[in-house]
Amino acid sequence: MRSIWKGALTFGLVNVPVKVYSAIEDHDVPLHQVHAEDGGRIRYARTCEVCGQTVAYADIDRAYVEDGQTIVLTKDDIAALPAEKSREIDVVEFVPSDQVDLLTLDRPYYLEPDSKSPKAYVLLRKTLESTDRTAIVRFTLRQKTRLAALRVRGDVLVLQTLLWADEVREANFPSLQEGVTISDKELELSASLVESYSADFDPDSFVDEYQKELRTLIDAKIEAGEGFDASVTFAEEGESATGGEVIDLMEALRASVERSKAAKAKDAG
Repeated sequence: MRSIWKGALTFGLVNVPVKVYSAIEDHDVPLHQVHAEDGGRIRYARTCEVCGQTVAYADIDRAYVEDGQTIVLTKDDIAALPAEKSREIDVVEFVPSDQVDLLTLDRPYYLEPDSKSPKAYVLLRKTLESTDRTAIVRFTLRQKTRLAALRVRGDVLVLQTLLWADEVREANFPSLQEGVTISDKELELSASLVESYSADFDPDSFVDEYQKELRTLIDAKIEAGEGFDASVTFAEEGESATGGEVIDLMEALRASVERSKAAKAKDAG
């Protein structure tokens, strides 16, 4: 992997130099748009609406519009902001790990120690593990001040950016305010259904079927030569009926439990 940023974790008088790496990558097959008639690639030119000229990326600045006025922010303006010059990941506080809402978690990054001795890095990692705490930090990446959670994954410290509080929408659904009565038997059957599907999560057992089939289709076209009219049938899962409510919830739960048990028995056999 190639580091995308260097800085230092700081809390109190402790300074931990680190390298930052993106922890995820996109596995989607890259596609682009073409003209259906001749296969010519479609590209989008950066055109100025005032003079009509195509503008080079180096000559493009950013702007903010308010009350009909356009405020241009040059690259020098952005670079002059104090936060952009900071190379520190400042620990704001240590919070119980279960207080970090999973909904707010955004992009993850790996942190690698960037000093002759990783002792301070390992000490911080072990401290977070033993106290079951997550460090809330602030830092600047790509011209933006970000809030993040610093946590442990195996032997590595992971920095996961967080959405700001005002970026998370409130879930206000009137239908959930209506009173609903759940019987003990319904809850028992529902719990039984959950138990019948219980398993240890193994992410490697799941595959992106769409990307897999897309790759198969592309390979078939390559092998057949340019202009081959591939005729590939993709297996589709049966769609569940919509538009009607389940009248007997108890019966649906009972049937689901029995079907799950039968499937497990078949697999075991």
